[in-house]
Amino acid sequence: MADGPDQGGSGLSFGSGPGRWVLAATVLGSGIAALDATVVSIALPSIGRSFHSGVGTLQWVVTGYALTLAAFLLLGGSLGDRLGRKRIFSIGVLWFAVASVCCGLAPNAGFLIAARILQGIGGALLAPASLAILQASFRPDDRSRAIGAWSGLGGVATAAGPLVGGYLIEAGSWRWVFFINIPVSVVVLIVTARHVPETRDPTTAGRVDALGAGLAVLFLAGVTYGLIEGPAHGWTNTFVLAGLVIAAVSGPAFLLAQQREAHPMLPLELFRTRQFSGANAVTFVVYGALGGALFLLPIELQLVAHYTPQDSGLALLPVTVIMLALSSRSGQLAARIGPRLQMSVGPLVVGLGLLLLTRATVHGSYFTVVLPAVIVFGIGLAITVAPLTSTAMGAAPAEHAGVASAVNNVVARAAGLLAVALLPLLAGITGGHALEPRHFAAGFHTAVIIAGLTCAAGGLLAALTIRNPPSSSRHRTLLHLRAYHCALDGAPLQPAPLGTGVESS
Repeated sequence: MADGPDQGGSGLSFGSGPGRWVLAATVLGSGIAALDATVVSIALPSIGRSFHSGVGTLQWVVTGYALTLAAFLLLGGSLGDRLGRKRIFSIGVLWFAVASVCCGLAPNAGFLIAARILQGIGGALLAPASLAILQASFRPDDRSRAIGAWSGLGGVATAAGPLVGGYLIEAGSWRWVFFINIPVSVVVLIVTARHVPETRDPTTAGRVDALGAGLAVLFLAGVTYGLIEGPAHGWTNTFVLAGLVIAAVSGPAFLLAQQREAHPMLPLELFRTRQFSGANAVTFVVYGALGGALFLLPIELQLVAHYTPQDSGLALLPVTVIMLALSSRSGQLAARIGPRLQMSVGPLVVGLGLLLLTRATVHGSYFTVVLPAVIVFGIGLAITVAPLTSTAMGAAPAEHAGVASAVNNVVARAAGLLAVALLPLLAGITGGHALEPRHFAAGFHTAVIIAGLTCAAGGLLAALTIRNPPSSSRHRTLLHLRAYHCALDGAPLQPAPLGTGVESS
């Protein structure tokens, strides 16, 4: 079977047996990453109790994974284009599975964090290849249906995460939220080996931008380490200062390398377009606020409100339901009136929902204290997500659509990573007494106010930077919005064009 962007398996039909096998492999492969993102958040309080750890350790459990995922996501897509998407997808699934075993067997917090860092690399390899396989395997008329099914089933995996995670923690241990990845990974590897065709992009030129990936890791690692460890060890601590200095040097070095690289992982010319820069700036602000608040919420519910792990996981389930029900309608509205109004109002509604979460620190039932905030929060996301994604995509030239999708995804993930490191610091949730219920409740109250106001600032930023395109281009850009869903751990992005190897996870 020939390799190429329009070859290999491009004749598969959506309803055929081979097509269903390919869809099953990609859905299950990307599903383990989506499931892992949600169940780990639910497991954080149990992990903290198991290792007698503070907030800093729990931050690293989340940011260790997010760091390498964000830093290597673009590189993973590039490797799939060059070396074969099936090959990189399989390597990513196997890598993710082995790292999951290490996470589940972790004897201490340091080992768990190291395993999570490795797990993020596996996610960065499998995630871009997942959707790229669909795009390269199905015939053109069936790609939209396949992508829509992939996205919808991915939403189911996201919704199932809190249920599965809460049940596993209550029935056994937090370790099972990692072990559950093993049987799924074995099934994915078998199905992939037997049924997924190999494809690659023979037109891809130039070497892989390893320097850019390395500098991105150094920058994200340095700034994350400095922000998390600074409050605990002092800002003049040698290692804290070293981390911040590394970030200060590697950040500009990364931009310089991308400017000089013939085939950079991050084409800086994209940001010369005001619409593209504005959309990604709004993405950074909004998803940063979400990432920080949603890191703290399960801890608040379990530690202060005395929810069980399963109940805390179910708390955000209405958000997924609202997103699945309203996202396509939101996209259709943006196609008619343009994205500016929704991108300006949506973050304000999200911010209001986050501000309502201040009531989660008082005693009361879920239906009167938490659910109103969750509903408002979910409606705000439904208003915002589709036009935000389509604007970032529509502002880029067609030949850079895949890269634009990946950039928007990386921006969202990097924002969440930095917010998890920074928001507890700003809210005073630091030090050995940070997980004392009274102290944490006060810090959480401050944190969601900061996050809510930050989201509102994202709406103001959109009003200042986003412009409505002509009506004809609105229709083209938003044609496939039914394929979107929001997993809350990153921006839900438009499928990349054939041959890019880039996806939205």
